[in-house]
Amino acid sequence: MLNGLIVALSLGILTMVGALAASAADMKPIHTQKTKDVTVTLQSESGQWKEGKNDFMLEFTSAQDKTPVDVGKVSLSTSMAMPGMAPMLAGATLTPDAPGRYHGTIEFSDRGARQVTVTWDGPAGKGSTKFSVPVR
Repeated sequence: MLNGLIVALSLGILTMVGALAASAADMKPIHTQKTKDVTVTLQSESGQWKEGKNDFMLEFTSAQDKTPVDVGKVSLSTSMAMPGMAPMLAGATLTPDAPGRYHGTIEFSDRGARQVTVTWDGPAGKGSTKFSVPVR
């Protein structure tokens, strides 16, 4: 009985890991930004951000050999300039997924170009990068 339970739990875990790996493999790049030592890749299933809720992956790899980089604590925020008004700000919720990879969610109330700021602080050191991404 105990062996059957262990086999069932093992199969369940393997199925979940396989599903996560498949979902990461199905992601399309939205934007790739190289910094001095790290390449930051923002990706989603559709390869773009849209109005409303968005799920995405943020990956950090070595700029030299493309291996995952443990960057520790990560944040992603966006802003959109509005003439005559304060900029529209949005922050993402990020959850570690695997070494160098974070699952994120963010919500946008409308379309337009967003200035994205990504910061990190961990074993690979501190860093940040900025880039622009359209919300369609």
